[in-house]
Amino acid sequence: MSKNKKQKTEIENSENTENQIELKTKKARKKMPKVLKVLIILIIIGGVVAAGLFVARKIISKNEVANTVYTVTKETYENVIEISGAIAAAQSQTLKASSAGTVTQVYVKQGDTVKKGDIIIQLDDTTERYNLAKHDYETQTVLITGSAREYQLKLNQRTSLVQKVNERKVTATFDGIVANMSVAVGDYIEAKDDIGTLVDTSYLTAQVEVAETDVSKLKVGQEVDFTFSASNETVKGYVVGWPAIGTVTSRGATVVKVTVRIDEYPETILPNFSFSGKIKIAPDENYILVSRYAIGREDGQAFVELADSGEKINVTVSPYDKDYVKVESGLSGGERVKAQSAGGASGTQRRNGMGGGMSGGMPSGGGGGSGRSGGGMPSGGGFSGPPGF
Repeated sequence: MSKNKKQKTEIENSENTENQIELKTKKARKKMPKVLKVLIILIIIGGVVAAGLFVARKIISKNEVANTVYTVTKETYENVIEISGAIAAAQSQTLKASSAGTVTQVYVKQGDTVKKGDIIIQLDDTTERYNLAKHDYETQTVLITGSAREYQLKLNQRTSLVQKVNERKVTATFDGIVANMSVAVGDYIEAKDDIGTLVDTSYLTAQVEVAETDVSKLKVGQEVDFTFSASNETVKGYVVGWPAIGTVTSRGATVVKVTVRIDEYPETILPNFSFSGKIKIAPDENYILVSRYAIGREDGQAFVELADSGEKINVTVSPYDKDYVKVESGLSGGERVKAQSAGGASGTQRRNGMGGGMSGGMPSGGGGGSGRSGGGMPSGGGFSGPPGF
């Protein structure tokens, strides 16, 4: 009897557990529709917001394109090799005596102009002149009492004595100007002493380093533009020549030392003044440029729209770099044109700040050479135009 009662109790407990589980399941089922409703509402709200943002962005983008104006600019690209150095006189003579002695005469002062052969300084030559006079007396005696051979020997000796007399003078070896003088009458000088400098400034010259890769672009007579700190004007010169051998610098680079020359220059330019310059290896190239975002297309024909009048002008363009195109025909420079596609404003502002807000424009001046030496067109990093390019 107790066994049956125990089994009955277990059955009742099992039924109660099943009822509790079924009750919890029903409650959960009642809660599920509420969660789904919340999720659906959130999804709908998100979709509406996203659609609103998309529409707003499209409207803003259209307004930006409609309000963006670019300026058609002119650019000059210089095909040059850049150089630098110090200018030198055509000729320079360091004034030195051939032997030691006391200065008896100084015939010039700093800034004086002299001719080739002019005496600049005279040293005491008493001993040398005495020896020459004595020799001349002995030569006359040999002429009367000696043989022809002895006489010829005396004549040969005289040449040497005359040379010793001449060595007591410091003379100009070319026409020039006394750049400096640091000696006075009564000074005793040694043969090694520098007592002044004579320069020929009929023209100026310099040797400049040109990279080995640019030597093939050089030609004798090419124009050189020099810029000096001491002068506000550009000084014109030209290439004279270069050796048939290169030089390895301390940096390990191979260069060729090119000689350049200036025939006419301002008085403010003096020997040893530093300069920078450009060797023109080809004529300058002039371009008309505009932002690629200002170019539209209709039936395959490129055009621009004038900002002031709204007139459309057909143009012919070619790639220049990733932000600009080169206008081959249709524009002359200076025109203000409307943007035809988005994205141009940031590209304009990257050009060294020359864009001026939403107005485009290339910086003037062109690329020039490459560093100390160069030439040729910049690569520009390719071109990616708006649809249709």
